[in-house]
Amino acid sequence: MSQSYEVIFENNRKWVESKLADNPDFFHELAKTQTPEYLYIGCSDSRATAEELMGAKPGEVFVHRNIANIVNTLDMSSTAVIQYAVEHLKVKHIIVCGHYNCGGVKAAMTPEDLGLLNPWLRNIRDVYRLHQKELDSISDESQRYDRLVELNVQEQCINVVKMACVQERYILEEYPVVHGWVFDLRTGKIIDLEIDFEKILKDIQKIYNLTSSDWVMSRKTK
Repeated sequence: MSQSYEVIFENNRKWVESKLADNPDFFHELAKTQTPEYLYIGCSDSRATAEELMGAKPGEVFVHRNIANIVNTLDMSSTAVIQYAVEHLKVKHIIVCGHYNCGGVKAAMTPEDLGLLNPWLRNIRDVYRLHQKELDSISDESQRYDRLVELNVQEQCINVVKMACVQERYILEEYPVVHGWVFDLRTGKIIDLEIDFEKILKDIQKIYNLTSSDWVMSRKTK
């Protein structure tokens, strides 16, 4: 067994000891339930962990991560996480967080056959297609790369808003609100892209409205 693998268990032991030293009932309380206010949808990149960059404690953030923080309605994993977070955990905020220097986004900008990754990266290529005029006008490659990271976050936020469970709960309770962030690995800072959630919902409502207004209003009056 490699030494680096064994270190993980030693680190875990020290973590348990430190938590119990601060609060002897920490794990008893942790095991009871979870009531996070945030659903974080981020990239699987090992350098961008949700709880660490947010300064969050166990139980405060419900997390889903995949390559390039994609929300694809045909992906049962991300959609199941969103529906569970919205309907059962009652989260108040859904955050889609990308990061600069994202390998998935860079791969999608490369004209290369990447095998099984092709259908997944096609989601990002579609973002490039939607914003091709803006992106192609950026001469600096690194700046174009950064901008695609931001636009990818924006489009994934729109995909979250398209979901019926998000629309229905927002109409009933004015939550959850969807946010778009980018984590800058070069500075350690979170950048809020200030996604206008209500405007997005209004703009797409004609096409993507999946609620029955009568049904929603009858639930709201109960």
